[in-house]
Amino acid sequence: MTAPSPPRFTTRIVHADRWGGAEQGAVHQPIHTSVQYGHARVEDLIAVFQGTAKGGFNYARQGTPTTAALESKITQMEQGHGSIVFATGMAGICAVFLTLLKAGDHLVVSQFVFGNTNSALGTLADLGIAVSTVDVTDAAQVAAALRPNTRMVFLETIANPGTQIPDLDGIGALCKQHGLLYVVDNTVASPYLFRAASVGAGLVVNSLTKSIGGHGDALGGAVTDTGLYDWSGHPNIFAAYRKGDPKGWGLQQLRKKGLRDMGATLSSQAAHQLALGAETLALRMERSSASALALAQWLEQHPAIARVLYPMLPSHPQHAQARRHLRAGSWLLSFEPRDPAQCLPLCNRLRLPIRATGLADTRTLIIPVAHTIFWETGPAARAAMGITDGMIRLSVGLEEIEDLLADFEQALAPA
Repeated sequence: MTAPSPPRFTTRIVHADRWGGAEQGAVHQPIHTSVQYGHARVEDLIAVFQGTAKGGFNYARQGTPTTAALESKITQMEQGHGSIVFATGMAGICAVFLTLLKAGDHLVVSQFVFGNTNSALGTLADLGIAVSTVDVTDAAQVAAALRPNTRMVFLETIANPGTQIPDLDGIGALCKQHGLLYVVDNTVASPYLFRAASVGAGLVVNSLTKSIGGHGDALGGAVTDTGLYDWSGHPNIFAAYRKGDPKGWGLQQLRKKGLRDMGATLSSQAAHQLALGAETLALRMERSSASALALAQWLEQHPAIARVLYPMLPSHPQHAQARRHLRAGSWLLSFEPRDPAQCLPLCNRLRLPIRATGLADTRTLIIPVAHTIFWETGPAARAAMGITDGMIRLSVGLEEIEDLLADFEQALAPA
């Protein structure tokens, strides 16, 4: 008799709390609001403090049963070794940088990273961590940037807003060859469209606010350890955490230094909302990806549009990479009117897209890039990232595609 197949992506997520033993037969993990967690014996409390206990809680700044249930879901999504959740995605990114790097280290980063991440890189430089930004669509450029003190390579699966896709396999092989920590921000693609462990990533970052939460009602971030990186070779692990299986050292340091010490704690209430949103991740990603592709194809044919950037368009520079690695193209697309002066008027003429920052909401969001989220970056850096003054970013939501197309048709008619 054939053995039953293991549960697939959505089946695992929607039943995760119940199968994990939620109290009183609940199908969702309760919201635990307690800050303190007592123990029958002081030795049990000591074991939690020293990281030798399997499970257990002491103070909510380092986690609660509700956040732990969300961490378990994310680990299942990424098929990883373990996860830690944070108050925001940027808190997770900064925890990775500030707890695993130190003055004198060198970091190689994609030149196409999100504006706030780019801003954080300036802070790292001020702290004595050298940063090189390179075109990660070519692994040879990453190889050329490596130094004897390089510790980490950081990139985004699909860059925001230019949608560039790195040479994910090539960079993974390079990091493995040199023993480097390969960190992938998988926010735009999500664990449903792309599993970062498949290209050798050691850590995966997700802004839970975006694809995984998906409703624009709760901030959150996560860092997942895939189990592929050998932490025994990382020189910056604190001596107290070099105990037991090295696979747990990285997460131990991130939880103690990046969560406990820095205090970017995700509340149980937000964790509960994000966990509910996660249940429909696959459905939302399929719907928004299909609509984004249809809209990108329509825009590419419109005479008033000069350029459309979407990974699943054959015209995209990394289309072959997208087809090889991604289930679908996700909800992010950017485009440029043929007349850059139409950038702001076009945004104002649209009726359905909301003129707001943020990504992966159930509603379509629109924003002129150079004037807002990349305004601080400056013209020279924007040019290096392929961001023109007329670029418009869209996060495509769950509206019917017919309604979106009709809205864009009326908005582009004057152009």
